[in-house]
Amino acid sequence: MKKCIFCQIAKGRRPCFKIYEDKNYLAFLDINYFTPGHTQVITKKHYRWVWDVPQTGEFFKVAAKIARHYQKFFKNSWVASIVWGKMVEHAHIQILPAPKGTDLVWKRNKLTKAKGRMLAKKLSLEQSSSEAKEPSPISAGQNRSKHKQPCR
Repeated sequence: MKKCIFCQIAKGRRPCFKIYEDKNYLAFLDINYFTPGHTQVITKKHYRWVWDVPQTGEFFKVAAKIARHYQKFFKNSWVASIVWGKMVEHAHIQILPAPKGTDLVWKRNKLTKAKGRMLAKKLSLEQSSSEAKEPSPISAGQNRSKHKQPCR
């Protein structure tokens, strides 16, 4: 869909702090996060609801892979997930790791470019994560001017 922010991110028309990517799915840090490492796992093809995704099991396997990675990284077994789909009308699974001693508070925080680059480098499941990242994060509620920079 032309106006869908997640479709634009998946197509490289909007920047993001990428954590994981394969041919069907993309995971990136939420720039208006609840917990450090709050990640959006999306389908590259537009589906309105998670339940519309033909390979729902495959979609959840990707989310589980990221959640298990976060459990090891944060040395904590508590990683929440949310399937809501209210704010962005694109199938997505939110992964919310909670470092030890962190409570899940329903207050959003702003992810800065510097913190986003640092977290993406540390949390990425990809080897290419060590490359410099210079995206200007855009969220659904921010200015939607044209961006040519791909998700890296």
